[in-house]
Amino acid sequence: MSALTTVVLLAVVLITATISGVFGMAGGLMLMGALTLAMPVAAAMVTHGAVQFVSNSWRAVLQRRHIAWPIILFYGLGSAIAAGLLALVTYEPTKAWVYLLLGLVPGLAWLPKGRFNLDAAKPSHAIACGLSVTGLNVLAGVSGPLLDVFFVRTALTRHAIVATKAATQAFSHTVKMIFYGAPMLGALQTSGLPAWHFFVIAAPLAMLGAYLGGKVLDRLSDVNFLKYTRWIVTILGLIYLAQAVCLFAQY
Repeated sequence: MSALTTVVLLAVVLITATISGVFGMAGGLMLMGALTLAMPVAAAMVTHGAVQFVSNSWRAVLQRRHIAWPIILFYGLGSAIAAGLLALVTYEPTKAWVYLLLGLVPGLAWLPKGRFNLDAAKPSHAIACGLSVTGLNVLAGVSGPLLDVFFVRTALTRHAIVATKAATQAFSHTVKMIFYGAPMLGALQTSGLPAWHFFVIAAPLAMLGAYLGGKVLDRLSDVNFLKYTRWIVTILGLIYLAQAVCLFAQY
């Protein structure tokens, strides 16, 4: 990876971590698309997982007083079940397939969520959330819009939603890093992963973005928080669908 590409991706890390700090997703969707463009799919998944793990974990720390811990407990159980099931399969997506999934995932933001009666505050729903969201995170690289389906009916404030979702995603990104990273252990030199110093610099940038995003979140109303999130991920989805069409047309 060239020095210019490294600098650009580090800038993207900061920007997307800030966006995630505001809306709780969106940023991860943007970062996954950029990484997939710059490196092999498996390397992009591991890199995305590592950066998002730091970003989400630090965001959870900053907003820790707002975290709904019972949700975290049952989400973690569902995520563990997903990890066990994923250990039984082999999955090696192409870039075209990843962009197709990245383009389709935002469509979940437009589901009539009231009809599903899903509420992450209910233990059984939180387990289902951990299972499905972690699975989608591994398959597509992102899962924010699906995660949102389980939180839209909760009685949580925007701060509690962002904080709790950030904590849940630490589980999902860990599973993703292990799933794609384990096969690379014997061939790190040819894996396509960025050099070690990329991660050393990316970590504090992700933490800074989480801090800056939290400051913006303080000034945003609950109504605008939900409205802006839906439109941002939709625009990103349309861009990724167009990219997927171009890639499939080359086959």
